[in-house]
Amino acid sequence: MPIASIDVSDPALYENDTWRPLFERLRRDDPVHRCTESPYGPYWSVTRYADIMDVEINHAVFSSAQELGGIQIAEVGRPGEFASFIRMDPPDHTTRRRTVAPIVAPSNIANMEATIRQRTSDTLDGLPRGEVFDWVDRVSIELTTMMLATLFDFPWEDRRKLTFWSDVAIANVNSPDAPVRSEDERFAELGRMAAYFSKLWNERVNAEPRFDLISMLAHGEATRNMAPREFVGTLSLLIVGGNDTTRNSMTGGLLALASHPEQWAKLRANPSLVPSLVSETIRYQTPVIHMRRTAREDTELGGKTIRKGDKVVIWYVSGNRDESAIDRADEFIVDRAKPRQHLAYGAGVHRCVGDRLADLQLRILWEEILKRDLDIEIAGPPKRLYSNFIRGYRALPVRILN
Repeated sequence: MPIASIDVSDPALYENDTWRPLFERLRRDDPVHRCTESPYGPYWSVTRYADIMDVEINHAVFSSAQELGGIQIAEVGRPGEFASFIRMDPPDHTTRRRTVAPIVAPSNIANMEATIRQRTSDTLDGLPRGEVFDWVDRVSIELTTMMLATLFDFPWEDRRKLTFWSDVAIANVNSPDAPVRSEDERFAELGRMAAYFSKLWNERVNAEPRFDLISMLAHGEATRNMAPREFVGTLSLLIVGGNDTTRNSMTGGLLALASHPEQWAKLRANPSLVPSLVSETIRYQTPVIHMRRTAREDTELGGKTIRKGDKVVIWYVSGNRDESAIDRADEFIVDRAKPRQHLAYGAGVHRCVGDRLADLQLRILWEEILKRDLDIEIAGPPKRLYSNFIRGYRALPVRILN
């Protein structure tokens, strides 16, 4: 294939897990690559670690603003309907992010640890032994959905609605198993989400401020008068952001260890490696495949001239496999010397606000698995998500042998 014709936007590349050779070639031969024809129009692919970092930290030139195109290679949904602070530049981004940031401050995360550990213990102890079950549903979704319900102080009996709405928000409507099959269906379902949350909002806006995300938004100076489109967009962002990274890394980590038994043996022999394992899992899995930016002005990147208005796609999934920045980048190594050197949480002003909470949930999961010395066998191939945005899993059959 001529390098000029390489297009890495096809969701099937990630559903089939066949993306690596194309990115390896782009990193080697054309790291800032102009794709002139794709289903999403022309775009630049930025594939090396250093160039991705240059884009991330230069938010004045490389914009996330919704009105310029937002954060995905595809403009998902109706234009302008689902604004949120991840689709804004400073100063608007800064004021809105500051409203919700306290819930994942180190002191509050420390207060959550005992609850997360108890729920993780109960979940693991409730899993069947000796029979096949779906790890994604019984562990990854259950643990992250319980955490989301806590962050929102959401009705416990309805907590799986949060999982469904997260899937709706990020779904590729062309996938046969998508929860919605058109943008109109997505819009309608997120409208139902907004109606549900509006009831909770109205209860909390008329009460004393509490330490949950809905109350924070309802009482926050920058967020209490959000327009409906920003209300829906902000809720979607918080649900997806609080769910997908952790959920898919819980599954991706198990798959990585199962396919690298020598690393699992190393971890069993030295459980103090769990924090390193967590960072390595986040890097190796890279739950968010890409982010998109739009050039506000003519600029240079990697020796190429980017024109004002150009769509610039930074491929985290490629930067995290860049051998020029990360030693043995295509290997899964639980005792890696610099495990936190990765792009999976982003960088700069848009770095993931909940990264510490995600790390904590993953750390506790693996500590509790090791404490029980669970022998977990992969019982069939994973069912991956059809998406070029989220590298995720629909299902993973497993069996606990002991």
